[in-house]
Amino acid sequence: MKKVVVFLPAHNEEDCIKEMIHTIPRQMGENIEVKIILIDDGSKDNTIELAKEAGVDAIYRNETNQGLGAAVRQGLKRSLELGADIGVMIDADLEYPGRQIPDLIQPILNNQADYVMGSRFLGNIEGMKLHRRLGNYAFTFLQSLLLKRWIYDGQSGMRAFSKEVMQEAEIIHDYNYAQVVTLNIVRKGFRMKEIPIEYQVRKKGESFIKFKAYMSSVLPAIYREMKRHPSPVKKPGTNEEWT
Repeated sequence: MKKVVVFLPAHNEEDCIKEMIHTIPRQMGENIEVKIILIDDGSKDNTIELAKEAGVDAIYRNETNQGLGAAVRQGLKRSLELGADIGVMIDADLEYPGRQIPDLIQPILNNQADYVMGSRFLGNIEGMKLHRRLGNYAFTFLQSLLLKRWIYDGQSGMRAFSKEVMQEAEIIHDYNYAQVVTLNIVRKGFRMKEIPIEYQVRKKGESFIKFKAYMSSVLPAIYREMKRHPSPVKKPGTNEEWT
């Protein structure tokens, strides 16, 4: 039996949260148990009440808004506490297809990858605004340069983590996670894979991303992450590195 914990970081997502939870399959294959949890990051609206109505299995609430990076870090921690073999993070804003989570976890189940990102640029980006598209290209290209390997969608809000990755991944700032966690995981030697996903433009609620705050927080965090020198992780019970 494998256990998959799907966690949704959310801040004031009352317009989307209920419908989003309903898109996540409760059946993902034989001998797979699925739990869905909410990491509420200081919402002031009805996000928590609507998540309860949608049947979420557990809710973890921050009294104040701490940032998406802090929420994802907590999601990884809570998934491990719940005994997850695989943790799945997905944005709560209906931009990412919950129905494709079974595809996302399959490379980990098949022992082909330890960390899987859903790629909008390998799938469908129809409707994505030009400035967001250019921003995604720029940050993805930067990650590709730093890791010396091609990445298609380094800002994806839909990712799956093996148990070993959840134990080792470090997110060094609270504001965001998207770039630093990939740099951290890949440089520790874990196998990364991208799969195509069907993206849809956000139609409800409001994005938290503000250009000035994003640039002034994310770029210094990338620099700090690259100044660190993470050691490759060893496979349990062996002297072999993970790659």
